Amino acid sequence: MKNLTQNTVILITLFATLFSTLVMAALPAQAATTTKKVLMVVSGNGQGDKQPGYEFDEFSKAYSVFKNNGIIVDIASPQGGQVEADKYDPSKSYNARVLVDEAIMAKLNNTLPTNGVDAKAYDAVFVVGGKGAMFDLPQDTALQNVIAQIYQQHGSVAAVCHGPAALVNVKLKDGSYLVANKAINSFTNQEEKLFGKKWINEFDFMLEDKLSERGANFQSSEIMLSHVAIDGRLITGQNPTSTVDVATALVKSLGLTPVNAELSLEDKTLAVVAKFIAGDKSALEPLINSPEQYLNSFVGVYGFYYLKIANTPLDYEQSLALMLIGQKDLNNPNIDMKIAKTQLRLGQTVNAKTTLNQLITVKPDFKAAQDMLKTL
Repeated sequence: MKNLTQNTVILITLFATLFSTLVMAALPAQAATTTKKVLMVVSGNGQGDKQPGYEFDEFSKAYSVFKNNGIIVDIASPQGGQVEADKYDPSKSYNARVLVDEAIMAKLNNTLPTNGVDAKAYDAVFVVGGKGAMFDLPQDTALQNVIAQIYQQHGSVAAVCHGPAALVNVKLKDGSYLVANKAINSFTNQEEKLFGKKWINEFDFMLEDKLSERGANFQSSEIMLSHVAIDGRLITGQNPTSTVDVATALVKSLGLTPVNAELSLEDKTLAVVAKFIAGDKSALEPLINSPEQYLNSFVGVYGFYYLKIANTPLDYEQSLALMLIGQKDLNNPNIDMKIAKTQLRLGQTVNAKTTLNQLITVKPDFKAAQDMLKTL
């Protein structure tokens, strides 16, 4: 009986120790899921086709990263209340998940006005992009104060795409610009000229130029490929493709270990393109061997735009390779013509003839192809 009692005591002690260990191990994770708080900022400029707003894709991707890491999110805009996003596809999986999240949609439909935000309540701020950010965020002095205060209380500041427009006029207590002498990026001049033609003439400034003017050390990658600039607690991303990477970097800056983020099909595809552009010739093999896992038409369109800024033989070779990947899925005579012209430029006359003959077989009345073929 004595041995039984002793064994019982030992077991109780072991269970108590084990329970205590489990509780202590769980505490940091629990604290991370309940105490970290991020203020997401969106433009309130959106008015249908009349004025651009914020990018819902960027919002949903970043919010999902924060939610999956147990971070509490509030949403603010310059005027507060309901805000309008630019056109987006609600059927995309990353958007669909957020649209049925009643809690965050309630906050998005009734945003906090920036002049009513208590900066002390937040560990970080994340500014969502969209061309609307170029119109209302740079002039929002309340937002500038919130960003400066969060940064000066040792919080983190992050922005993506056109979101860094909110940073251009932010000054710290010593009178210096927040971005001065720091690594920064944003939507580039080159990307703006390629993809922002509708609004570019209405901007007060080009974002890349203004950030450089403020003393930032501007850095970037090739068009529409992910690039994240990290300078201590200041984190900026170049374009929509950078959104998940910026949000993940922000999670890390808060001292958390981020869970693996699921990349969208578009981002996954562009990650392959980035490897190829960086010089990995084998990077395109998955697109060829497992096309169902990627958006090859997206690759072809990227090649089309990359061709617009090509300067070297390598640029033209890479543009051609990307267009050829997407040629079948795109089934576009204009792409076929670009392929033929690029092949000819690279001295691939036989290939150019083959491309043109295939095009004429499908579209026998396509005069541009007929005329070009006659010159070869």
